[in-house]
Amino acid sequence: MSNESFEEKIKRGYLWDDFKLFHLKDKSNLEFEFHYHDFNKIIIFISGDVTYLIEGKAYKLKPWDILLVNSNEIHKPVINSNCDYERIIIWVNSKFLEKQSRDCDLLNCFKIVSSNKSNLIRLNTHFPAGFEYTLFKLQDACQDKEFGSKVLKNSLFLQFMVLINRLCLNIENRVDSSEVEYDETINSIINYINENINKDLSIDSISSAFYMNKYYLMHKFKLQTGYTLHSYIMQKRLMLAAALAKKGTSVTDICIKCGFKDYSNFLRAFRNTFGVSPKKYYRTFMEIESSNNMNII
Repeated sequence: MSNESFEEKIKRGYLWDDFKLFHLKDKSNLEFEFHYHDFNKIIIFISGDVTYLIEGKAYKLKPWDILLVNSNEIHKPVINSNCDYERIIIWVNSKFLEKQSRDCDLLNCFKIVSSNKSNLIRLNTHFPAGFEYTLFKLQDACQDKEFGSKVLKNSLFLQFMVLINRLCLNIENRVDSSEVEYDETINSIINYINENINKDLSIDSISSAFYMNKYYLMHKFKLQTGYTLHSYIMQKRLMLAAALAKKGTSVTDICIKCGFKDYSNFLRAFRNTFGVSPKKYYRTFMEIESSNNMNII
């Protein structure tokens, strides 16, 4: 059993930097579990044999495909370990981009893919002018320790995000639904859950809403998503609860907004997942954030 404290867990599990970039190439036999992040993520696929599963949809990737994964979207890669899997991954701190978005919303790209219900950008022609140059200059800048390195790194990251948004806004780069594998019924159920997270989402109510036998529904959902229906709903409710707790929302309001009918059951589920009460979660998060801000010179 891990002796890691809650403070250590929250420091490790949250993106405190403006962004982070990783260029990875490996041949791994690891089988990744479904997971999610508190931050947005960009994946630039370079080579390999990989299918990426995001919220019940399967994206068979081609070289230089770009995936935009919103915070709290459940996802995992399925990797053919016989091939080298090369990718560039960028973790995006939304707060940093919000501060920079005076004249344009640099988070708009994540809103677009969420609205379009497709996380994939596939270029039909070529990258916009300067894209590859900016990407690799950004990668180099992340290793730079010389004078002005943080200013240089952040300015290149902002340029990169402008180009990503331009790619998203270009309708030619949007992937046709025929190129994405998913079950239409399960996709509709996932959308229904996320749009009605504060309402009755019992298995009986969902099976009734979609005119399905509940046992067939549970089997099909697990087959398509890797989650039991109950676990998926609980995970989504607790993700939302944690996000609201960070904002200082009252425990009663969190309970209502996340669809928990019983206050004590909500507290028990929150403690079991995060190790502390929502109030303690908020206080610890604010203390760590304040400490990080004080360390900025």
